[in-house]
Amino acid sequence: MAADIDWTDIDWTALTDAALAAAEHAYAPYSGYAVGCAALVDDGRVITGCNVENASYGVTLCAECAMIGQLHLGGGGRLVAFACVGEGRPITPCGRCRQLLAEAAAPGMRLQTPTGIRTIDELLPERFGPSELPAATP
Repeated sequence: MAADIDWTDIDWTALTDAALAAAEHAYAPYSGYAVGCAALVDDGRVITGCNVENASYGVTLCAECAMIGQLHLGGGGRLVAFACVGEGRPITPCGRCRQLLAEAAAPGMRLQTPTGIRTIDELLPERFGPSELPAATP
């Protein structure tokens, strides 16, 4: 479906609203920084995620991690559009999460950032991926 997406039809307000709703479920007792995200899947589903902190900060789950879990639990697919919010405003995914998103992205996937809509290729150019692993079967 991503190949025939009309990128002007992406409802960024609805994605942002879904991300804001997801952020309300974040577990962020240590930082107080609740993050929510939402993505449009190539089959029309909207999936969401929120961050889940842990006293051992290194094992905290980013909202994108939770969302990618939802993608696979719901049957898979490819991400077409993505929005992420922190403190009620758009934020850009961290490097780790950009990698997660890139591996689940449909060609040309768009992301809402604080400076506007960008493609996944703009946020993670020349990325390492499954094609670099000869034994990988995504």
